[in-house]
Order: sequence, then structure tokens, then C-alpha cells
Amino acid sequence: MTVRVRLIGPFIPRFGFSEKDLEVPSPCTAADLQLLLGLQGVENLMTLQGRGLKPQDALSDGDRVVVAPIFSGG
Repeated sequence: MTVRVRLIGPFIPRFGFSEKDLEVPSPCTAADLQLLLGLQGVENLMTLQGRGLKPQDALSDGDRVVVAPIFSGG
């Protein structure tokens, strides 16, 4: 299945793209996508349609996932 991944901030130069379609195995969870991207152990927030994804959340063909680093400011 295909999932569109949009990266934010420092993830763009790290992975060499800002947004692209990725072929992922079916079924695929948010945790599976993190492993495929090489993000295990990297603080990040993944969202789907504006809501946070939990590691066990299943993805569907055509989903658009946004991946952002965890950061703070003030």
C-alpha cells in the first residue's frame, strides 16, 4: 500500500525529501512506519488528519502522515 509522508524541519535534510509517497507493507502501523524511516529512538510526533498517532495505530492505503521532531521554544 502507499502512504504519503510529509517531514518537518530537520528531518527534511536528514532524509532528503519533504514529502513523498512510500510503499509500505500491509498491514502497517505507525510504529512500523517509524522503523521503515529509521526513526526508532528519535523523538518525533506523527499525525494523521491533524490527530496524533499512537504506535499501534493502523495506517490505510492513501493516508498522509506528517512527521515532526519534538522541540520546545518560548
